[in-house]
Amino acid sequence: MDDSKIVIGLGNPGPEYAGTRHNLGFDVVDLLCVRHGIECRSHKFHALYGRGIICDCRVHLAKPMTYMNESGIAVREIVSWYRSDLSQVLVICDDVNLPLGKIRVRRGGSSGGHRGLESIVQHLGTDQYPRLRLGIGRASGVSMRDFVLSEFRDDEKAVVEELRTHAADAAETWIVHGVETCMNRFN
Repeated sequence: MDDSKIVIGLGNPGPEYAGTRHNLGFDVVDLLCVRHGIECRSHKFHALYGRGIICDCRVHLAKPMTYMNESGIAVREIVSWYRSDLSQVLVICDDVNLPLGKIRVRRGGSSGGHRGLESIVQHLGTDQYPRLRLGIGRASGVSMRDFVLSEFRDDEKAVVEELRTHAADAAETWIVHGVETCMNRFN
């Protein structure tokens, strides 16, 4: 069994989805890569994958290339390959049920209607894995699909930049100190 940590950011592949609300998980993994000099470019496990050291801990970073609704395929492959305990896996995703800019860390639980998390539950057979949920607010006057696939408005961008930074800080805290400390500091 591999004792390193696995951080998986959810999103959709392709330039047409870059900068959208649904791709915040990808954005946070990208920020972790920049902060720690990790390249997340290998095509492995149906994901863009990289590994390195974050805060003296061995870490695997991944961005599933399966599209959001099939994220569980990539997550299952990574977890199976490394025979990781699910407590060592952190999934980062957007959340329409949280106000824009809010972070929520959980050790497990419901998908809350998030299709990527639903796919992970389906493929792992459990909802007991840590997740870092990032508030994107709620749709107003548009379909949920159009909302999550939309880019952030100009008046939201400063909050979103702070959210990405705060989320990367939370992921680093989880890597070093675990889910309890992360929940206490960031919830």
